[in-house]
Amino acid sequence: MQSYTIGQAARLLGVSPDTARRWADAGRVATHRDDAGRRLIDGRDLAAFSVAVGQGAHAEDEEPYTSARNAFPGIVTAVKLGDVAAQVEIQAGPHRLVSLLTREAVEELGLEVGMQATARVKSTSVHIDRT
Repeated sequence: MQSYTIGQAARLLGVSPDTARRWADAGRVATHRDDAGRRLIDGRDLAAFSVAVGQGAHAEDEEPYTSARNAFPGIVTAVKLGDVAAQVEIQAGPHRLVSLLTREAVEELGLEVGMQATARVKSTSVHIDRT
């Protein structure tokens, strides 16, 4: 399973690294240390935490999350596979994006809960890029 540094998690959550560090210090999200002593967050833990943050992210004093050129970097929070079609959910800061695509595309990208991905929005379609 992929793990994320505090800085990577902060970018995916749409907050500063200091905010992500404070959340980790307060025990809001579990961390562990790698061999180099860096604090890491397990991808599944970050996915669950990002959903919780996204649901309560409408505080009045927070700056809104914005994206450049309709790209929403985030973390995969759900993958539902059917026989032919699939549904992928990405939490990008306070934004939850859902994309319907083929099962084959999900398998080729190797998408799974906890991994980093970017949702790209064009017109009424959401495209998923593995990052």
